[in-house]
Amino acid sequence: NNQPSTTRMLAVQVRDFAAVEAAKENTNGPNQKSKRPRFQPRQRPAPLSSVISLEQVAKPLLEVVPTQVPKEKEQFVLIKVYYAGIQYPDALQAQGLYQVRPPLPYTPGMDCSGIVQQASTIATTATTAPPMLKAGDRVMATLYDHGGTGACAQFVSVPVSQVWKLPQNVPLACAANIGRNYFAAFHSLQTIGQLRNKNRPLVLIDGASGGVGLAAVELAKALGAMVIAGVGTKEKAQYPQGVGADVVLCYGRTKETYRQFKQQVQRACGQMGYPYGVDLIIDMVHGELFQHALTTVVKPLDGKIVLVGFAAGQRPIQPGIVLVKELNIVGSIWGPRWIGQYPQQHRQNVQDILDMLGDGRIRPRVDRVFDLAQAAQAFEVFFRNGGSGRGNTVIEFQKEEGHTVDQRRGDVQVSSRPPPSKL
Repeated sequence: NNQPSTTRMLAVQVRDFAAVEAAKENTNGPNQKSKRPRFQPRQRPAPLSSVISLEQVAKPLLEVVPTQVPKEKEQFVLIKVYYAGIQYPDALQAQGLYQVRPPLPYTPGMDCSGIVQQASTIATTATTAPPMLKAGDRVMATLYDHGGTGACAQFVSVPVSQVWKLPQNVPLACAANIGRNYFAAFHSLQTIGQLRNKNRPLVLIDGASGGVGLAAVELAKALGAMVIAGVGTKEKAQYPQGVGADVVLCYGRTKETYRQFKQQVQRACGQMGYPYGVDLIIDMVHGELFQHALTTVVKPLDGKIVLVGFAAGQRPIQPGIVLVKELNIVGSIWGPRWIGQYPQQHRQNVQDILDMLGDGRIRPRVDRVFDLAQAAQAFEVFFRNGGSGRGNTVIEFQKEEGHTVDQRRGDVQVSSRPPPSKL
């Protein structure tokens, strides 16, 4: 029975971590027990399908948090979820390999979209308060707990500060991965990179075939930049090509291919009219690529490298190179810490993204949709065929009628766009 009762609902549950297991406590000596559970790698990783299941859990109530300070009161909304987004970090988290391990069992997923079922009537006097929402509003929500969990359920109760009303022309399915991908990309490009303040800047984005990478390419183009996209294999070039990258180059997996990539980027910079190098690099790969290519192609003095991830591992950054080239290297983590300190700027960033959604400057795709009964497969796809399943994946809790989604179930469909330059 897939219909929830008035007090129960269906939710995706991660019962155990697939790649790590609880470590046996050392009983020798005092203070042997740690406050946080300790984990160790499994001798043999378990299939994700063996730790992820669809279960009946308690349906959330419309949460109301009383407070003595009026400006701290916040409206909560109960959302009926239509689509929940699944990204690579969600799959890593289910393995126990993400930087945040939620208490088990947990409901995965940072992002969801759906319809407001009920809204609390708490008012607020805060000047930075978000607009009130009402039943029937089409919304997207981003959940921050434990690195982004709780979205893969038929209903969620969320503070209104984490919910945004969607433009009517945007399908709910296309909004189910906005937070994990576009919030992070926009934060790196604009909040850290200050892209709007530059005149036709040149941006290099590596890891450009993943969810955040594709969002970064699309947003950079919408913000008026020229974009060089870097991918690990030639087969992945179609993805950034499909969202408007001006040039797509392959950096491969070896020191030699990294050096070739550096030369290709330098050549492209010259042909595109940027003889001094790239204005802004969004780095999601790091590893040996950082030393052998990125520090060489960035523009000296006012060029900037924004570190977003390290898919190829972490390597020491050589201070001599940073000093001689006078590089600006900045870490970028979009999340509750920054949002808590700059709530008004965050809401403005999201509104900018929604404006671009509404007028068509960005068109988030749905690469694959999984039925609720196939929820575990939505996580497994990221580890098939060397990660070729990356992109925008959603789990469908209820189909939205009246909207056409650009996707094929179980496959990747690249939106039709003009081809990039061949350099």
